[in-house]
Amino acid sequence: MSQATTTASAPISAPATESLSGIEQGGTPLRVILVTGLSGAGHSTALRALEDLGYEAVDNLPLALLNAPASFDRPVALGIDSRTRGFSAAALLERIKRLRAEPGQTVNLVFLTCSDEVLQRRFTETRRRHPLALDRPIADGIRQERLLLEDLADAADLVIDSTDLAIGDLKRLMQGHFALDRRPGLAIAVMSFSYRYGLPREADLVFDVRFLANPHYRDELRPLTGRDAPVGAYIEADPAFRPFFDNLTHLLLPLLPGYEREGKSYLTLAVGCTGGRHRSVFVAERLAEWLAQHGRRVDLRHRDAARAGDA
Repeated sequence: MSQATTTASAPISAPATESLSGIEQGGTPLRVILVTGLSGAGHSTALRALEDLGYEAVDNLPLALLNAPASFDRPVALGIDSRTRGFSAAALLERIKRLRAEPGQTVNLVFLTCSDEVLQRRFTETRRRHPLALDRPIADGIRQERLLLEDLADAADLVIDSTDLAIGDLKRLMQGHFALDRRPGLAIAVMSFSYRYGLPREADLVFDVRFLANPHYRDELRPLTGRDAPVGAYIEADPAFRPFFDNLTHLLLPLLPGYEREGKSYLTLAVGCTGGRHRSVFVAERLAEWLAQHGRRVDLRHRDAARAGDA
């Protein structure tokens, strides 16, 4: 995912008698999203996505201003990371604790992370300097920043690993979790993936379908994907498929209302196989279809289907 160098922001009005906490017009609690994480992991993209959703986006906010007099008349997304003046993980966590103790607002901490290899490539391609490695190798800055932000990652309400995310994927994740006009009920993302490229960090539930008959070993099916009818027919012919899929849907039927009762608004279901091209794609497609038939809002994505690889 390419990393933008700037983030659109808006000025903060600051009447002397009001604080950051407040109530949006109509009595709705003010939504405050704090975006932090590793440099190069997608802060600017995440903030722009939140701005497009209707949030007032402010990047690189000095930590002290979280306690300074300020008033927002709409939901706000604040970018605070290692570039921020006076930044420390402990200080940010303390300010978040104070904000959550004040009435009239909801506060969510979003942490963006990424693999070292991809972060180094992003900084090299954009010729940007890492904020913690101005006169040292990029790898040193990444390592130091991981240690600096470790407590924030542990405390985050949502951790997003952007290693394998395209810009559009990150935007969809932000919309799924933080859309202001979302209808009541649980929004569900279904994705297929290849175990070869790692488990998707954003997944809430992971299902392994590597036990199903593998179309990769049929010459006529190998170039196809799980979205093609011949591949689907081959997998459905496996005697293990129908009992598995029936058991999977029976498992989900009571789970989904339970997640809703606990206040969860966005759920990611991941289906994996060896190559991420045949079995996982087919099962993910069938699962998304089943969810839609049961009145669920579904976002379907095939993470690794376009990659070249074995099995």
